[in-house]
Amino acid sequence: MKIKYILLILTLIATIVSYIGAAEPFTWWLEALPVFVGILALVIFRKFEFSNFVYIVIFIHFLILLLGAHYTYAKVPGFDWMNGIFGGERNNYDKIGHFIQGFSPALIAREILVHKKVINGKGWLFFIVISIVLAISAFYELIEWWVSLFSGEAGDSFLGTQGYIWDTQTDIFMALIGGLVALIFFSKYHDKTMKNFSNVF
Repeated sequence: MKIKYILLILTLIATIVSYIGAAEPFTWWLEALPVFVGILALVIFRKFEFSNFVYIVIFIHFLILLLGAHYTYAKVPGFDWMNGIFGGERNNYDKIGHFIQGFSPALIAREILVHKKVINGKGWLFFIVISIVLAISAFYELIEWWVSLFSGEAGDSFLGTQGYIWDTQTDIFMALIGGLVALIFFSKYHDKTMKNFSNVF
């Protein structure tokens, strides 16, 4: 059995476990929606084969989202240690979520662009991938804003600012850091995992 099918089964199990006893069922659906969208996209475009490395990264991304959905990002236990980095008393688990929101799409976009031979040259590939990461992160912040506007207090947990005025900006910044880490430290390994691609830098 291919690893992507094993990871799909594990994702479905994790989704069920995440939903059982969720702190706020409405927020759970909002936070878990990207998982369903991601699975749907992988099914629709199933003819495109990602490397096992990217499938594993996507799976980790799903787990981070589902953990946040279960507790809501502001209440995920065990992340007080991050206050020493970011300061304040807020729960900074959402910063991990936004880091992976940059890390995962960076590798996905990179693999698609390389496989489809859309871009020639490492420099342009780096620039375009980072631009895609920032575009996705910014658009997600808009979605959070729209949901909060239309759902009122019910969407506050989804917005997750926790009273921090720079939440939106730091969320996008963490996505940028995630994308940079993926490209700077994992590009060479990523190339090795794309064995079936004939035009890998």
